Amino acid sequence: MSNAYEESLSLDVLNDRIAILEDNIRQLIEQAAAASGEQNESRIADRINQQNDELDRLIKIRESRQKK
Repeated sequence: MSNAYEESLSLDVLNDRIAILEDNIRQLIEQAAAASGEQNESRIADRINQQNDELDRLIKIRESRQKK
């Protein structure tokens, strides 16, 4: 679900946001590996899914721009 703001971002800003999301996902995966307890694991899994959704959306925006 992209919005006009995200679609108006420069390619450099998109790349920066994508790099941040990739780092966030890496850190969340590390936290999940160290987490104990079903509730913590579930919360981290939800956050990973949210970050992956945002990452996918931004990558699609970037790819559509690169095709132009």
